Amino acid sequence: MTQDVTPRIRCRMIAEGDAPALADLLTRGFPDRAVDYWRRALKTLARRDAPDGYPRFGYMLEHEGAPVGVILMIFTRLGDGQVRCNISSWYVDESYRGYASLLIAAAVRHKDVTYVNISPAAHTWRVIEAQGFRRYCDGQMLAVPALSRWTANARVRPFDKNRDYGDALSPQERDLLIAHVERGCLAFVVHEKRAAHPFVFLPRRMLKGLFPTLQLVYCRDISDFQRFAGPLGRELLRQGHPTVLVDASEKIPGLFGKFFRDRGPKYFKGPQRPRLGDLAFSESVLFGP
Repeated sequence: MTQDVTPRIRCRMIAEGDAPALADLLTRGFPDRAVDYWRRALKTLARRDAPDGYPRFGYMLEHEGAPVGVILMIFTRLGDGQVRCNISSWYVDESYRGYASLLIAAAVRHKDVTYVNISPAAHTWRVIEAQGFRRYCDGQMLAVPALSRWTANARVRPFDKNRDYGDALSPQERDLLIAHVERGCLAFVVHEKRAAHPFVFLPRRMLKGLFPTLQLVYCRDISDFQRFAGPLGRELLRQGHPTVLVDASEKIPGLFGKFFRDRGPKYFKGPQRPRLGDLAFSESVLFGP
């Protein structure tokens, strides 16, 4: 009688009790991150409210009770009611790579959700394209916004959660700005007559951690950053931040700096093409750059 040696693999939603073992698995998969990084990331997802009907953490592959694969997922309901999911930290132990498709099939099964992958490793680009993901951003521009022209009647002020901005900021935008400041981001409001334009920047480092900069993670439209780059840049410069990293598919007119093609490309799959200048509630913000 032949013994069945087929491994028993199960794909299921991650539960909060899986966190310790998953932190160890993720550390094996991403050795440049310490285990404490993943513990904090999973704790952040545990405390965060996911939209009803969607996973709080994501999915895992399990063999004989032990995790052998994982995909973390950050679901966010946007102001227009659409749901976006940042797919993050996809890893499967080498012996079980043949079952990796089970993870992605489970992860992207919601047809009403727009899925984004904002940090794919270069060797995975062809794989995720074969899975139906399309690029919506080809690279990044490192800009020096203080060199851009001045905008008349524009005043830049740090966001103040205790200030009443009236109808100039929606309740959803106020909540977004507050949440991102609590995660260590810098938030500003550009006042122009009776209008208010919000911006959020994430401190991060480039060139193997040697070069500090800011990354634009939220504005209403990338054209707002183009328009107000001068006054924003001068305020940022006063605070010791001369450069800003901006997602782009080409050099942005009106900004001084250098465009890097294929640096930080971003992919999506689903009904709504993401816009540039919106990485709100993404892995970089919630987990850290």
